[in-house]
Amino acid sequence: MNTIVRVDLKTGTIKTEQLSDDYKLLAGRALTSKIISDEVDPACDPLGESNKLVFASGLFAGQTVSCVNRLSIGSKSPLTGTIKESNAGGSFALKMGRLGIRAIIFEKIVSDGGPQILYLSKDEVKLLPANEYTHQTVYDAATRIRNRFGEKVGISLVGPTGERLSLAAGIANTDKDGRPSRYCGRGGLGSVMGSKGIKAVVIDDDGTENPMVANEAYFKEVKKEVTQEIVNNEQVANSFTKFGTAGLVKLTNSMGALPTHNFSKGSFEKAELINGDELYRLIDERSGEGAHSHACMPGCLIKCSNIFPDEQGKEIVGPLEYETIGLIGSNCGIDSLDVISKINYKCNNLGLDTIDIGGAIAVAMEAGVIEFGDSQKALELVDEIEKDTYIGRIIASGGKRAGEVLGVRRIPACKGQIMPAYDPRAIKGLGVTYATSTMGADHTAGQTIRAQVEHTSPEGQVEASREAQLVNTMLDICGVCFFMASGIKKNFQLLANLVESVYGVKCKVENLEAIAEKTLAIEKDFNNRAGFSDASDYLPQFFYTEENPDVKTVFDVSTDDMRKIHNH
Repeated sequence: MNTIVRVDLKTGTIKTEQLSDDYKLLAGRALTSKIISDEVDPACDPLGESNKLVFASGLFAGQTVSCVNRLSIGSKSPLTGTIKESNAGGSFALKMGRLGIRAIIFEKIVSDGGPQILYLSKDEVKLLPANEYTHQTVYDAATRIRNRFGEKVGISLVGPTGERLSLAAGIANTDKDGRPSRYCGRGGLGSVMGSKGIKAVVIDDDGTENPMVANEAYFKEVKKEVTQEIVNNEQVANSFTKFGTAGLVKLTNSMGALPTHNFSKGSFEKAELINGDELYRLIDERSGEGAHSHACMPGCLIKCSNIFPDEQGKEIVGPLEYETIGLIGSNCGIDSLDVISKINYKCNNLGLDTIDIGGAIAVAMEAGVIEFGDSQKALELVDEIEKDTYIGRIIASGGKRAGEVLGVRRIPACKGQIMPAYDPRAIKGLGVTYATSTMGADHTAGQTIRAQVEHTSPEGQVEASREAQLVNTMLDICGVCFFMASGIKKNFQLLANLVESVYGVKCKVENLEAIAEKTLAIEKDFNNRAGFSDASDYLPQFFYTEENPDVKTVFDVSTDDMRKIHNH
């Protein structure tokens, strides 16, 4: 798995390169950030010709080990202005691995002939006209693409909002069943893909096999150990597999950390109507096409995904996850999983990040455009996006810009990106992550909810965030799902052992941590060259001055301490 496919969209030229020895263990986020840092001018227009869009698979892509086939997509973000990597599950990275492709780099912009599809198989790589899919929604386009190229292809594509360059647009990826609902949602990377003139990337691994490994016997031994750790983990079975990420609703609500009414408080009086227990109950009661547990990646043993059905048992959306429930549910005062799931589907179909759209709807509610808790009006706001009206364009630009246009002072965003569903006054380590991450407000950049600290105290939060940012970067480089860390009880030497068995090189956890450290330094340097500084690493002012009434504290981790994250 050592090929880089480089696509010059202006000329239509496609070249393949081989990874140098220096890049042997650079994959996933490490590779996207290295390429963007080396090849993109930090001062460039993110939607202009000089920016690049990089798809990269993780270190173990193509293998059948559980949870190791996540896809990283990187670029300079038009939403944050920073370097950005966003990753997702699904089948795309696995197929990249089987084709021996480590990265796909899109350069420049399609100059004429309309939007394009990049098609990759074991026999050819080519650009094809995509005019027939122009402005089509994600699910319609994915269905038509699968009908054309085969039911088993992997697809990464943008919806109409990506084509319109909406700043909250993400990139949808198909899961193992062909459902285009695994999102590289954060950072507006869908608008970068749209600006390049690429509607979809189609990858066909027919006729291929799993990649060769350096030591087959050792690989099987390590794979078996990983499998045993996961299947014997009670937390996985009783939490992640049973309730999925929605199980967090009850926990964060009890911690005073569930964002409610545009982050004005940390608990929702109707949380029991949208928590994991209720999700489980409704799926069980309605049956039909619903599923409590579902694997987004082939071979995943954790199966934290789900399929949420309507009252007739017909699928509304799959999956319905915690971040969406938090941002579109409690943050907007909406207490119905049916309504949340319908908004979720509409966002997926239009190609939008549900976190930033939930933030945008909430600031519109604070501005008085609609009332908190008005489910019907919230649905209609998303319909305005589909109609491409003025208010629809404002909401599709994401929460930060929507709030600015609507005159809202309280906008819960860092570096232009809406915060995920954890109030930083109640989980202060995540507040540190939001403020200091090279990616803008992003829980996957450094999740601290299970750190052994007193979450409402400022003490120990910088250290917890720094450790979490390092671990999360390491997982992104490996292409490993965050839940795998819990599944293997943070025995990261297993990941190092996988490296040894696959690549035939000695590897310890410290080696992977060193790559992660260097990746973070590269990202920070890019941002500095783009005009960011330590002064950019802050939360919105209201978190420092307005008390979260459910934990009776403000965010009080000192700025000087937070600067130690990158200047240790």
